[in-house]
Amino acid sequence: MKIAVVGASGNAGSRIVTELASRGHTITAIARHPEKIASQPSVTAKQGDVQDQAGLAALFAGHDAAISSVHFLDSDPVRLIAAARDSKVGRYLVVGGAGSLEVAPGVRLVTTPNFPVVYKAEAEKGGAFLDLLRQEKELNWTFLSPSALFTAGERTGKFRLGTDQLLTASDGKSWISFEDFAVALADEIERPAHLRQRFTVGY
Repeated sequence: MKIAVVGASGNAGSRIVTELASRGHTITAIARHPEKIASQPSVTAKQGDVQDQAGLAALFAGHDAAISSVHFLDSDPVRLIAAARDSKVGRYLVVGGAGSLEVAPGVRLVTTPNFPVVYKAEAEKGGAFLDLLRQEKELNWTFLSPSALFTAGERTGKFRLGTDQLLTASDGKSWISFEDFAVALADEIERPAHLRQRFTVGY
């Protein structure tokens, strides 16, 4: 498949590009500074700005899927969604956040007393992004939330999937590596199971 990834030089984005390329897909890797994107077979680096709706739509056009892997505070979900819609791309997948996941019925993680203040604004904007997607009538979207701790690690290929509830391991930890998150996202692209839905991945 032909897949566009915006935010391709970031922690999650770079792993997603590598995972998809390793599976034989053709990738357009989009970043503000494309020189930061590692050279790989079947990966073409392109310059793009997340605030440039028309420019992003042009970059997404002609792809089977487009993936948004950008910080919520550095972007505008309205423009990103509109760019994906205008491009007529087959699918639009978003690297989400954990803050919008539920820890109890109707209770989002971001609203809990111990949620780190430093991440709160980012998490709240991620939740707003998801809410906008859920109102979307045209776009074939998917929003994948990582577990609470989203960090560098190993590609094990062993993880659990959930829907709207935060996943927690038997030791109480809630986490996923960038590498295994990329596997879960690539699996979803190849074998769609969460069309117009949010889902989550964790150990």
